[in-house]
Amino acid sequence: MLQLLDITKDYENRPLLRSVSFTVAANETVCLLGASGSGKSTLLRIIAGLETAEQGTVRWEGRDLAAVPPHLRNFGLVFQDYALFPHLSVFENIAFGLRMQNLPQPEIRQRVREAMTQVNLSGFERRRVTELSGGEQQRVALARALAPRPRLLMFDEPLGALDRALRDRLLDELRGILHATRIPAIYVTHDQEEAFAIADRVLLLHEGQIVRDGSPSEVWNEPRSAWEARFLGLGNVIEGVVTSRAGKLNVETSAGVFRLDCEHTHQAGEKVNLLLRPSGVRLAADGNLRGVVADVVFHQDKFKVTLENGLYFYLPEAPKVGKEIGLSVPLSAIRCLNSRD
Repeated sequence: MLQLLDITKDYENRPLLRSVSFTVAANETVCLLGASGSGKSTLLRIIAGLETAEQGTVRWEGRDLAAVPPHLRNFGLVFQDYALFPHLSVFENIAFGLRMQNLPQPEIRQRVREAMTQVNLSGFERRRVTELSGGEQQRVALARALAPRPRLLMFDEPLGALDRALRDRLLDELRGILHATRIPAIYVTHDQEEAFAIADRVLLLHEGQIVRDGSPSEVWNEPRSAWEARFLGLGNVIEGVVTSRAGKLNVETSAGVFRLDCEHTHQAGEKVNLLLRPSGVRLAADGNLRGVVADVVFHQDKFKVTLENGLYFYLPEAPKVGKEIGLSVPLSAIRCLNSRD
């Protein structure tokens, strides 16, 4: 379906995107996940034809889109700020793009009704958009994008202005709509929970490059670098030195010595990064990690315990602040990262 080949873009004479390549298959939702300013929105604008790249190609079903203007690409865009017309009704906002295509009035009415049904807004036709809640306005923006029956949908931080509870509800609805309509989609966000909730595939964008491409479970369970682990908030990333390898890898760190499995090849004296997942850890006087408790915060059904060295773990009981404790970190909670970046 959609194919990007070696997209390169500069911003203020500095590289913003560097040889970005990926595909979006039929019926697939791909999420571009990265920090603010990493070039995610610019990439969407290049795909839409609103910006040009210094280098690279955007193809749809093998056809180069360089000569195809934005309004003929039939790609739908949904933004965080909705971009609705405040003086128009819900119906007129959704119908706006259809009128620009000079479609017959009966077809416009049919498509608007169809789109409103898809986003659960039936009966809102005559309402002014200024009378709607933020979630309802976002549904109008989505209906407007769906009404022209686009061959690709693109979302640029669409739920960023909404509170968490509403965002979670709309995410579930949006995923259902995308599955029902079978429209391929690119979803841009800096929120990993959002990305994992909606995506079939997650692309991590860092320093202008795609550094990871995988399913949500693969990206979450198998981080490949310290940057990935920190960005995704997977747990504690600490530096250590390999002391030996006799069946298992021994790594000495400032927090303790850890013995673990690792599929990578390491030499004694080599510096490595370890990811210590915060869950599954228990209090143990003879544990492989020791530290003084700096803070304890109740977190849902357990306690987030932060040590003076900055490491944190989730425990079923709350130790006293200022007390030195031992912790047993199981092998399943430790991962050796194959990149120190």
